[in-house]
Amino acid sequence: MEMRFLGQSGLQVSTLAFGTATFGGVGSYSNLGETNNVAEARKLIEICLEAGVTLFDTADAYSNGRSEELFGKAIQGYRDRVLISTKVFGQMGSGANDLGLSRTHIIQACEDSLRRLDTDHIDLYQAHEYDAFTPMEETISAFDQLIQSGKVRYIGSSNFSGWQLMKALAISDRFGYQRLISQQVNYSLVARDLELELIPLALDQKIGTIVWSPLGGGLLTGKFRRGQPKPVGTRRASIDDLVFNLSQEKMDAIIDVLCDVAEKRGVSPSQVGLNWLLRRPGVTSVIIGARNEQQLRENLKTTSWQLTDEEMIRLNEVSKTPLGYPYWHQEMYGVPRNFRIPDFI
Repeated sequence: MEMRFLGQSGLQVSTLAFGTATFGGVGSYSNLGETNNVAEARKLIEICLEAGVTLFDTADAYSNGRSEELFGKAIQGYRDRVLISTKVFGQMGSGANDLGLSRTHIIQACEDSLRRLDTDHIDLYQAHEYDAFTPMEETISAFDQLIQSGKVRYIGSSNFSGWQLMKALAISDRFGYQRLISQQVNYSLVARDLELELIPLALDQKIGTIVWSPLGGGLLTGKFRRGQPKPVGTRRASIDDLVFNLSQEKMDAIIDVLCDVAEKRGVSPSQVGLNWLLRRPGVTSVIIGARNEQQLRENLKTTSWQLTDEEMIRLNEVSKTPLGYPYWHQEMYGVPRNFRIPDFI
């Protein structure tokens, strides 16, 4: 398993990370969770460790803390081999301060996560969402306080827009707080919106990019083909929690090329989708989940081969996202001085 530095830090993480949103299956995550006991969770973690995975991602909001609890118990004896990534923001109680990114909630949520995870520190602590009601200075200073206390090693964001992330970085630079070193974002062949702002920002500011939902919530597994009924018993057949700004024809065309490349290479469509991401500029690590051992082992094979330049071009072209303003204007009138997006889109 290849290791990459996470942003402008000395922390190295595996190119594939394991996500534990499927642990617990409580509340809104009940349609994801098939891992409901420590033995099952531990087996999946051991498979990942054998393959060289070091980064494991969870969140306090996953199954109302149950994901963290299961994960914490499952890594007993393995703590020195895993990097724990968790998040703060979600509603974790009935009180007015039991959500968001206030200093009060961040510090309390961190203490609660440490208890559930049964550890003395969190390797990567991330803001799960942007909080428009809390001053960014308060949020970043609270994260900095946790680092100074030794309870958190590094901090990151998740689901921020470009200006929100840049504001956070500017505040850190102004006041001497620890910087966010990473962003956890939605990215896949059917979700390339972030390439207009967040990827250029990450490259410019040396922010590591960790990808969630790399297979479009199951859309890129090869189970959803043009003109065929949705398969029964899959996640995407039962929920539709991701927003794709694509027509059905566009999605079908992407899946057609994805499956054609997979068939010719003798690999799974999922591996192609994951492999494509690992070759995209700025991407540090890609989070994979698993409903069972077979699915996990199949996805872990992604790092054993690499798409050719020709295959990358095919996938890039079929999934290319139309440019919004001001990028279409820069493309038309800014060349050659200020338009560099074609370098990687």
